[in-house]
Amino acid sequence: MRRLLLSFVFALPTCAWAQDAPPAAANDVLLPERVITATRIPTLAEQIPAGVTVIDRRTIETRGYTTLTDALSAVPGLRLVQSGGNGGNASVFIRGTNSNHVLVLRDGAPLNDPSDPSGAFNFGVDSLADVERIEVVRGPMSGLYGSGAIGGVINLITRKGSGGPHATAVLAGGLPINGLAGATLYGAEGMFDYSAAVEGRSQDGSDSTPKRERVYTGARNGYRSQLATLNLGITPIEGTRFYGLLRYRTSVFGLDELGSPAYDANDYTGRDRSFIGRLGVTSKLFDGVWETAFSVAHLDTLRRYNEPLEPADPNQTSGTTRYNGRRTAFEWANTVHLPDWGAARSSALTFGAEHLMDSSSSHLNQSFGGFPFVSDVSANAKHTAGTAGLQTTLFGRLTLSAGLRQESATYGGDAFTWRTGGVLALPELWSRLKLSYGTGFRAPSLYDLFGVDSFGYVGNPALRPERSEGGEVGWAVDVPVLGRRDGATVDVTLFANRIRDLIQVVYAPDFSSSTAQNVAHARTSGVEASVTLRPVDWAEAVLSWTYTDAHGGNGAALLRRPRNQASASLRATPLPGLTIAPELIYASGDMDYLVDDNGFPAGLGMTRQGLIFNLAVSYAVTPKVTLFVDARNIGGSRYEPASGFQTPGPSFLAGARLRY
Repeated sequence: MRRLLLSFVFALPTCAWAQDAPPAAANDVLLPERVITATRIPTLAEQIPAGVTVIDRRTIETRGYTTLTDALSAVPGLRLVQSGGNGGNASVFIRGTNSNHVLVLRDGAPLNDPSDPSGAFNFGVDSLADVERIEVVRGPMSGLYGSGAIGGVINLITRKGSGGPHATAVLAGGLPINGLAGATLYGAEGMFDYSAAVEGRSQDGSDSTPKRERVYTGARNGYRSQLATLNLGITPIEGTRFYGLLRYRTSVFGLDELGSPAYDANDYTGRDRSFIGRLGVTSKLFDGVWETAFSVAHLDTLRRYNEPLEPADPNQTSGTTRYNGRRTAFEWANTVHLPDWGAARSSALTFGAEHLMDSSSSHLNQSFGGFPFVSDVSANAKHTAGTAGLQTTLFGRLTLSAGLRQESATYGGDAFTWRTGGVLALPELWSRLKLSYGTGFRAPSLYDLFGVDSFGYVGNPALRPERSEGGEVGWAVDVPVLGRRDGATVDVTLFANRIRDLIQVVYAPDFSSSTAQNVAHARTSGVEASVTLRPVDWAEAVLSWTYTDAHGGNGAALLRRPRNQASASLRATPLPGLTIAPELIYASGDMDYLVDDNGFPAGLGMTRQGLIFNLAVSYAVTPKVTLFVDARNIGGSRYEPASGFQTPGPSFLAGARLRY
């Protein structure tokens, strides 16, 4: 805690970042939500033919979200599976697709780790301190973003300086021993704009081993993280901006061993470091008719896990693991705004090109009961793609969009994908209808292609990409309530996906060797439904429910996909300056590899349902000082999103946000 407080004191004079933004008053007029991720063109959310959820800065602070897992836990159609607390691996399943079928972006550039054996993204380590908004788009999006976007995309948009200068700070502490400190400076001066952020966090955490297991010791898995971000821009002439982004994050955390039996480890630790650098230019030409942008981004991730031998461990497990992934991405993107013609209005053509260079250098060296296991991959691959899209609104009520992408790769990544859809506004019925269909793909990971291990696994360079096709149809209607024209909104969407050529490890008849092959397929379908209630100016409630049916080619249910998920949230400002935001999250049981009370594998079976209650309360003492209390898992739920890993226990964080 002392180190955390010192970092806070030094952060203030350097004017770095905190988790704060001007609170909106209950009677503020909010501009219509525009989303860029879904079509690459800023578009009203109600005109997008896809399932879209936007988590803006106001929502992040009102609900007390401090981590990416906090923010995503209640998104409709999204299943978050966290193996332990902060730092532990956290996976996301969108609409029943696999966890590596979700593409994560930072300002539109891909973040998925090239060194991860499956090519997935770990949601369990990231902070929200420098995030202005999160855009979640559900459905196949490879036609815009390429490999990995089968289930959807999640775009983390970094704050950019404007107005100001503004400086804010946050200092908080809580139980279990939990500290948070940070500061920010952002604004614009003449041709320059800037945003700088630092944050430090330290917490004792909780024991991720379920209390029901006899191996439970109560040993907490601690977590410490630091973040620094700098986003600078210069606009030498009107409409043209050069910018640079630097982001560095590091995390250290405790882990538990899921062996046979499971062992509640005391000394198993992980370290996760991420560096992002980006340079680019955006320009508006011919009075804004043509918008063009070019950027080069570099991602460097390093994950290390160290498990020393503990005498009490019945599995006598020890080892070290190192995953180092690098990606360099070049992107050229263009939008041409077309003149109105006939019934067509607000038409735009998009086109561009991307080039990715990925590399992985990973080594795993472990021992189980005296038997060694080694796994390695050292490889690289290149991907090149061209994209094109078109969007228009006909007769002032039918918005159509279409996009396509041709991708080629050095290994197993050649694919042509597309997406098209439309939204029909029916103001006479206060309704909107949407329909979309598209294709997606996931290129084999570098481990799929070139990995080797001491048990006989050898990668397969001849792998094909996994492919999918799917669509959705939806209806939304505004319903007057208590004399308010927009008193309620009901939104229902049906979705379906078919995935083929899934990559799985196939063993030789004598189990002496194995390799990856395109041998599986799956289908997912379901319903996303939500009701948004606005009975009075000072309160809004959102109720959502998702039904998912996900099964493989043999008809068996896919693991860790609950059929039913629901959430209920409220934001109320009953008194000036006072905001109360409770949140309830529910998940039914799902199929998983079970761990029994003795910590031993118990085969396939249904897990138990779970219910988690969170509460955030804030009070603006003055326009420059806001006090807050954030409570997570108030009821102490022992829900296991993955069998053998209990959800983090109750935690409380109280503090102040300061603004200048």
